[in-house]
This record gives sequence, C-alpha cells and structure tokens, in this order.
Amino acid sequence: MTGYYDFILGLIPLALVGVTGVLNVAGLAVTMAVPLGAGVAVLLVGHALFVNGPVDSGSSSSATSAHGSTRSSSPVNSAD
Repeated sequence: MTGYYDFILGLIPLALVGVTGVLNVAGLAVTMAVPLGAGVAVLLVGHALFVNGPVDSGSSSSATSAHGSTRSSSPVNSAD
C-alpha cells in the first residue's frame, strides 16, 4: 500500500527536476531555476518531517502509574 511518505519520496526528485525544467523552458536561467526547484523539494521534505511528521503509534516510551506520574520504561545507564 502506498502511503504519504511513498508519495513524498517520489515527489522530491520529480519536483527538483520538474520545476527546474519548467522554469528553464519558461525562460529562466538554469542557475536560477535549479535553486528554485531545490527549494520546492526542501519544502516537501520539511512538510513531511515537521508538519505531517512520522509518529510511532505502536509503542510508548513511558508508562503511567496509578498515581498519574510517569516513569521511564527504558533502563538507566550509569556513568560508572
């Protein structure tokens, strides 16, 4: 099943090459079209990471006790 991140991984190079090509055909110099195409690709990556970020819903890193306090379920590493 293709998900959101599969589409993003396909759109990143497509945006870089496609936007650069369209801008170049429209008359913009390659030295200006490439950074604009890369900017669109960076926006896609930023959206995938920060706006619609990946969430691990399978496990939780802290357990809640009956009193409402949280405690870490991972072992404590000692500096000794």
